[in-house]
Amino acid sequence: MSVTDRCNLRCFYCVPEEGLPFLGHKDVLSYEEITAIVQAGVRHGIQKVRITGGEPLVRKGIEELVASISALPEIKDLAMTTNGVRLASMAHDLKKAGLHRVNVSLDSMKPEVFEKITGRNHCQEVKEGIEAALDAGLTPVKINVVAVAGVNDSEFADFAKLTMDKPVSVRFIEYMPIGKNMHWAEDRSISSREIREIIEKQLGPMTPVTEHGPLDGPARRFSLPGAQGEIGFINAISGHFCSTCNRLRLTADGKVRPCLFSDKEIDVRSVLRSGGGPSDLDAVFAQAIAQKPRGLDSAKSEKPGCDRSMSSIGG
Repeated sequence: MSVTDRCNLRCFYCVPEEGLPFLGHKDVLSYEEITAIVQAGVRHGIQKVRITGGEPLVRKGIEELVASISALPEIKDLAMTTNGVRLASMAHDLKKAGLHRVNVSLDSMKPEVFEKITGRNHCQEVKEGIEAALDAGLTPVKINVVAVAGVNDSEFADFAKLTMDKPVSVRFIEYMPIGKNMHWAEDRSISSREIREIIEKQLGPMTPVTEHGPLDGPARRFSLPGAQGEIGFINAISGHFCSTCNRLRLTADGKVRPCLFSDKEIDVRSVLRSGGGPSDLDAVFAQAIAQKPRGLDSAKSEKPGCDRSMSSIGG
């Protein structure tokens, strides 16, 4: 659920080189509209909500939305994906508002590589944000690493080592072709199998995590011997998990997307602003669920990925 298309980083796989025009204030869903849409989702069985952006912590009053959604008794898991730049100063307030946990995007722990990826020098702030999230109890803290060949592949084992001393889940995400002007290339993509081989070559074999819950995501989970945390692999390219995908995406401008890799969208904002009530919102969700593709081949046409960039979809 994206609450803004604005971000304080410029990651090369998320925002095109020429930049993007920002949505106008009136084009972005209000917190009241978002809450009404979540309530409709709850009526269709949704129990897990993840708040994203852009960068959600740049939107003023985000704690108000967290409190509004956390007040719904049907929501069992309320998470946020953030780049962590502002997290250190906001972690405790987010926890107090009702946020359960955070996913922090961190593709490199080396300041110079971090700046190459994000266009900004905020590596230390993100590390402090992770520590603040742990201190505030926004657990389990998940660290999302987009794996890109020739950029951060030398750090995979270092990321895995974080799980030895901290109760964090490091999740390696295959580099995906999202956005028509993002210059995605197959030779920059590293499969989950290759990432795992790199880690095990340096740190030894990992053990599969066999405990699974009804709200678990698509990551294949492992742990190193004696580790406090876990290592996960999201193989969105090399091993599609379409058959088990039960997610819908809501963009900041009010479009429901049945699939990340398809540009098919349903406009729920116009339904709300034309006076639509709960039954009309229910119809949107029913339509979105019915349109979820059975597999990646039916989600896309002749080209991989989708035209909208990740910053405008919501990561």
